[in-house]
Amino acid sequence: MKQRFLIGLLSSASVLTLPQVAALGQDEDVFTVEEITVTARRRSESLKDVPGTVTALTTSTLEKAGVQRASDFVKLIPGVTMVDAAEVGDTQVNIRGINGARDAENSFAFVLDGVLYTNPAAFNREYTNLSQIEVFKGPQGAIYGRNAAAGAIIVNTTKPDGESEGVVNLSYGQDSTFAAKASYAGALSDKTFFRISGDWRKSDGFYRNRFQNDAAIVDRYEGTNVNVRLVNNFSDNISLDTKVRYGEVDAGAITFNSTFNLPVFASATNTPAAFQDVNDFGFVFDANVPSDNDQTSFEMSSKLTYDMDDMTLTAWVLYSDIKNNLISDGTSAAFGFYAPDATCQESVAGLSGYGLLAPQFIGGTPNGVIFDPNGSFLGAYTPTTCDGIQEQLRNQKDLSAEIRLASAGDTAFKWMLGSYFLKIDREVGVSLNRDSGETPIRGLYQASGPNATASLVHDDFESRVWALFGQFSYDLSEKAELSLALRYDSENRKVSSLVPFGARQSVIDLNFDGVFNDPLNPALSSLINTTGTIADGEETYSKLQPKLSFTYDLSDDTTLFASWGVGFKAGGFNNSGSAATVNIFNNGFINGGIGINFADDLGVDLPVVSDQYDKETSSAFEAGFKTSMLDGRLRVNGTGYYTKVDDMQFFEFFVGSFGLLRVVSNIDKVDIYGAELDINYSANEYLTVYAAGNVTDSEIKANSARADTVGNKSPYTASYTLNTGFDVNVPVSEELSVFLRADAQFVGPTWFHTVQEGQRSTIFQPLFELGFGAGAGALGIADYSVSRRDAYATVDLRAGIEGENWKLTGYVSNLFNEKYLEEVIPAPEFGGSFNHPGSQRRIGVELNYKF
Repeated sequence: MKQRFLIGLLSSASVLTLPQVAALGQDEDVFTVEEITVTARRRSESLKDVPGTVTALTTSTLEKAGVQRASDFVKLIPGVTMVDAAEVGDTQVNIRGINGARDAENSFAFVLDGVLYTNPAAFNREYTNLSQIEVFKGPQGAIYGRNAAAGAIIVNTTKPDGESEGVVNLSYGQDSTFAAKASYAGALSDKTFFRISGDWRKSDGFYRNRFQNDAAIVDRYEGTNVNVRLVNNFSDNISLDTKVRYGEVDAGAITFNSTFNLPVFASATNTPAAFQDVNDFGFVFDANVPSDNDQTSFEMSSKLTYDMDDMTLTAWVLYSDIKNNLISDGTSAAFGFYAPDATCQESVAGLSGYGLLAPQFIGGTPNGVIFDPNGSFLGAYTPTTCDGIQEQLRNQKDLSAEIRLASAGDTAFKWMLGSYFLKIDREVGVSLNRDSGETPIRGLYQASGPNATASLVHDDFESRVWALFGQFSYDLSEKAELSLALRYDSENRKVSSLVPFGARQSVIDLNFDGVFNDPLNPALSSLINTTGTIADGEETYSKLQPKLSFTYDLSDDTTLFASWGVGFKAGGFNNSGSAATVNIFNNGFINGGIGINFADDLGVDLPVVSDQYDKETSSAFEAGFKTSMLDGRLRVNGTGYYTKVDDMQFFEFFVGSFGLLRVVSNIDKVDIYGAELDINYSANEYLTVYAAGNVTDSEIKANSARADTVGNKSPYTASYTLNTGFDVNVPVSEELSVFLRADAQFVGPTWFHTVQEGQRSTIFQPLFELGFGAGAGALGIADYSVSRRDAYATVDLRAGIEGENWKLTGYVSNLFNEKYLEEVIPAPEFGGSFNHPGSQRRIGVELNYKF
């Protein structure tokens, strides 16, 4: 409360003192505010002329706020939140209630220097030479195509123009955090310009592994990138912009602790920790397998621009290859899967007396205390070898191209026509392997040996996309513009299982002999499959995406706008065997009635367990205003919106004796309402103050996969966000100036699953019946009302001194060391949640030098 009071006081003081500050040193004849130009609609125009909500961060703002990664600029934008957890390639961005889904694709278009990137792992990178970032909210499928259902994030970097210039940036912060960036631009000839840049970042992170005597760093990170950009101006009207990037990351992963949501068990056994609010949880990391996440990236793009007398031809091609692999401790100790394993039993015996977070404890045997009075109560990621080892693989290659023609000049009628092609080859696998207690051997499939595989999903996914698009706008008068955008996307998706059909489980008894001979993938189980193979899958998804917009200049300083548009995300396939796993280990065990998609083809509302999930479509209305006052020094923008989403794609996490399963499911119908207000005031050339807020209300209207969740909130959607701060830059001499920048972010309460209030059955109910006798099943009932993330607020400060070609900055991120959760992933049938802690306070210093 103290922290939020201080932040609120800071924000209020900034707003209340605007008139006084404006009067200090203000010379209206000299001071002017530069008009912001954006490319949100794929053509350069004034920000106020765009019929929609665009948040634009200019070069000055990006430099003053110290923006270097996606999380840095997302926290400056109202209505946008981000989860950066699990692994380096895993970033969930929520824009106005619409979220991306793990193992699917982003819900927004990511455009970098005019080229559309489709790999979700491409977004979370190190950005260098930034010139402007634009966030265009609302469905932009008509402009940017499939998966732009929530909007577009447009990043532009400085294009080399032949001038010789270099920049070096060095920084050091707490937790052994180092960063270095350098770039140099120049000319190879009078028509060929280049820029070479590189960056390196390393951090020991915030959290340590207690079981490894704090030597293992849970959230460590080290990344390196090299970028080359070459611009060839063949003539005054023809240019070719080519970029190459190579990057490597070596980091930690799976920075989660598990909590339990068992209220009846907690009350009956006087174990309060078995039903604990996730916001009151104290993190302790005890995994015996240190996590390791490796990623390599290679990207190459080339964009041709040909300016003709009355039109412009733009064509680009992109090749992207990002490989991501992680290994970490598993989740299987809670289910006793490896309890017969001699190594598991020895590790438990050797850890007798080691204190785990309650309600967990290590007994004399790895067997559940339900069945063995001398047994244990184990969650996930324990110091025993009984968890097994999880390994995850996500490799994706993209080849895409676009060509478009657009009218040139500021004419009454503007148009654009184009086509797009995309080819995606994606390999995704998750395995559960035995833990021998020694350094793990990597490999999803290991037929034998110390890390033999017990469970495996592993598939090759292919996508082929074709699209045609057009934009047309007409000035009805000097004050009014009507515009129409249309795009048709057709996407063909295929899946082929890579699981060896003859491979069997190798779960070990005390004599190291195999006792289970089940297939590695439940889809090959004889209970549901008599063919011995997993059939390939193929489906085509298509959608016409229109967007109609209208703007009206009420005056020279005020513009009204309204728009309606359709968003579209193609359906697809989960890993082969996902449906069989849910059926056997959840529905077949507790009759959970869990579905993944909606059986609309049957004409009835039935939950369907399928390896396939449906396409997502949305229809959105938005109306608002943009106005400026005081010669442009005060800008106020406001908007209201309503979005109706059909078959919203949603990520679910299942755990069990099979290890873990990540699937994309569908929520049949979700309604989203919201409003946004943005105020920016440049009091004078020394001081700028801003405040921007968003309120989003959402409701699940239908959900055949989990019918009891109707009425709940859209997952991953904060009920509100507030972004506020100020920037001061004051000269102290002709060559020196001092500066101070403060940015505060408030994020409202957030649910991360469709399951929210109310009680649910878990797979432990029949186990309690077996272990404690008839009537004990109620001990396994779960309640997820304590799994909502509370509201939180953070403040970042940057201050320093700047000379003609250098700058020295001190920074503090999360000034008040606010304790908050990055993410909470409930696993409803497990009776628990997996929680990722947020970043802590970090103090550091940066030096920037230009030459």
